[in-house]
Amino acid sequence: MKKYGGNLNNKTILIVDDEEDVRAITVMGLEMSVNWRILSASSGKDALKMAKEHQPDVILLDWMMPDMDGRTTLQHLKKNPLTQTIPVILVTAKEQDSVFNSENLEIAAMISKPFRPLKLAEQIKEALQW
Repeated sequence: MKKYGGNLNNKTILIVDDEEDVRAITVMGLEMSVNWRILSASSGKDALKMAKEHQPDVILLDWMMPDMDGRTTLQHLKKNPLTQTIPVILVTAKEQDSVFNSENLEIAAMISKPFRPLKLAEQIKEALQW
């Protein structure tokens, strides 16, 4: 597994989810656990723009979104030289084994919904070996 370094207190995370309540609980859980800069986007299109502008240390990406889904958003992130090295953690309610193991996705990790907001920071740190 690739190790992503840097100071743990100066991290920026981009949360991408079309559901406002999921974004809110994710932000709340992270704010209660760590002192990271937290950005959020409600669509793949907004996520691409924010990733280019802010260069987050990690992107939490929802798989199931209208208009531009997680797969399309991920493909655009990995094609752009400005965003292709940002680690992406997929957040999904889909069944992991059958759907994702057959695909060659360039993701750092996967977190299943529903997740425990207060455990999310630890899951991110573990996935990225921070």
